[in-house]
Amino acid sequence: MDVRRRPPKPARVLGGSNHHDNQPEKRSPSPSPQASDALPLPLYLTNAIFFTLFFSVAYYLLHRWRDKIRNSTPLHVVTLSEIAAIVSLIASFIYLLGFFGIDFVQSFISRASNDAWDLDEETEAIISCPPAPSPTTIAKLVKPEPIITTLSSLEEEEIVKAVVDGTIPSYSLESKIGDCKRAAEIRREALQRTTGRSLQGLPLDGFDYESILGQCCEMPVGYVQIPVGIAGPLLLDGFEHSVPMATTEGCLVASTNRGCKAIYASGGATSVLLRDGMTRAPVVRFGSAKRAAELKFFLEDPNNFETLAIVFNRSSRFARLQHIQCSIAGKNLYVRFSCSTGDAMGMNMVSKGVQNVLEFLHNDFPDMEVIGLSGNFCSDKKPAAINWIEGRGKSVVCEATIREEVVKKVLKTNVATLVELNMLKNLAGSAVAGALGGFNAHAANIVSAVFIATGQDPAQNVESSHCITMMEAVNDGKDLHISVTMPSIEVGTVGGGTQLASQSACLNLLGVKGASKESAGSNSRLLATIVAGAVLAGELSLMSAIAAGQLVQSHMKYNRSSKDVCKAAS
Repeated sequence: MDVRRRPPKPARVLGGSNHHDNQPEKRSPSPSPQASDALPLPLYLTNAIFFTLFFSVAYYLLHRWRDKIRNSTPLHVVTLSEIAAIVSLIASFIYLLGFFGIDFVQSFISRASNDAWDLDEETEAIISCPPAPSPTTIAKLVKPEPIITTLSSLEEEEIVKAVVDGTIPSYSLESKIGDCKRAAEIRREALQRTTGRSLQGLPLDGFDYESILGQCCEMPVGYVQIPVGIAGPLLLDGFEHSVPMATTEGCLVASTNRGCKAIYASGGATSVLLRDGMTRAPVVRFGSAKRAAELKFFLEDPNNFETLAIVFNRSSRFARLQHIQCSIAGKNLYVRFSCSTGDAMGMNMVSKGVQNVLEFLHNDFPDMEVIGLSGNFCSDKKPAAINWIEGRGKSVVCEATIREEVVKKVLKTNVATLVELNMLKNLAGSAVAGALGGFNAHAANIVSAVFIATGQDPAQNVESSHCITMMEAVNDGKDLHISVTMPSIEVGTVGGGTQLASQSACLNLLGVKGASKESAGSNSRLLATIVAGAVLAGELSLMSAIAAGQLVQSHMKYNRSSKDVCKAAS
């Protein structure tokens, strides 16, 4: 409806008013339309009519249908009165449904701007209200943070302009300039100008950008600060370890530290390394399932293993093939290679070995088509039952017996309550949830914190946090036996982020920095047991907090900023 064609309403005269005619009249805003405004009768009368109509016609129809059933009359044969009753029943039902959904009805009516009762207010809104600001206007009203430039020469200014214009690719700055720190500074400035957003607060100075070139991070513009706390000492296998944990979650370090205290007071924890082998599983395809099965039988034949191991081990002086496991899906074959990798986490090492074997197999299986070097049968950075069952990386079990007095004084609970909670929460509760390797309270918390502090791949927290926590009352029910079994801890002490200055310092604190000179792989194996020991402490403390009903209280105390604490105190 075109509101401009509606004749203007006569101006209202205010009795005894001295207002001039050219002054706009101040009016209070009209109330928004209600659903009941559309009804010819008051709402309570309308409701009474439709309620009466609904029940009366329903009663009438029920009696009519009962009579038809008794007289063997078909129900679909209806009279004119029955048709009217059915229509009345449907109409009253629709009204009552709309009445109880009155909010929906009101919103629908208020959107119908062409209705007569809504026209006056729309006309006034068009005349009196300014147009809504466009998104561009809104964006201009928000004052952006000032962009602070750090450029020091006209040469850098020209390079920044070239990056913004696309003349110089951002990723090539390091090679063109020859100074990684300066390249990061120029890239940062170009990013600020391109986006119009300031990166103030993201540190740039104080980082060795040379150390990450070509191996850790591409196109850097700064670095993120994560606080590192220390939990411990963790008494594990007769040695004390101060465990570094990089996290932004309050209570995590404090909770793990309490668990370490309880373990220390009870004589310490012990660990056992069950398995040490990194995996990679390519997927290859043949013309038929029979040919895929032939390769499977060949690879799993013990008589061929020595030859395959020689080919595989050429990739590194530390790589040693341990096992080959195959699985067929139609004419596709998934081959899972497992090998030891020394003190490295070993993904690149095992991938090189797999590549050597695949090239060797082409001699006897020329019809083999390599679809992918990784076919997800490994399985890397994804929850998978094969890692939970077969293991990947380091498989570790860690245990401790906590004395009754320690449970009461340090953990503020009792053995029976902990055992019951663990059974109902970590075991039964996780089973109800359909957990895969998640039969624990918060193993991922500790694993992630230690991984970030020591330069591990944070994404491998997915499988590295597979853990089942067990608790049992021992010594006539007085003491608590607790254990964590972690089948796929993937860690290394050389390569990747382990060689960065801060991560290297954390590894040095644990006494596992770099490669072991005495026994290849011993440093990474020790790091895996420390991770499991820290998880044991974290599980013990968190479960105790839940059992004692202190979880919320502790988080309210520690997991808030100092400003929040001051406000709460006042």
